[in-house]
Amino acid sequence: MALKKHSLDIAGHQTSVTLEDEFWNALRQIAKSQGRALNDLVAQIDEARDGNLSSAIRVYVLKTVLGQQ
Repeated sequence: MALKKHSLDIAGHQTSVTLEDEFWNALRQIAKSQGRALNDLVAQIDEARDGNLSSAIRVYVLKTVLGQQ
């Protein structure tokens, strides 16, 4: 699995997040299905996280796919 780094604007701050392509694709699909911008969805995940942002995104995607979100 290839890791891809993307720059995002989260609440007015630039940050880079590294995720596997599969997670980027799933995250984009989730944002689209919710009618939200990707940056807005990541900002929500960022606000709720306790640890690493990349890990928090992976967990969010997994929970959403499993219907636990």
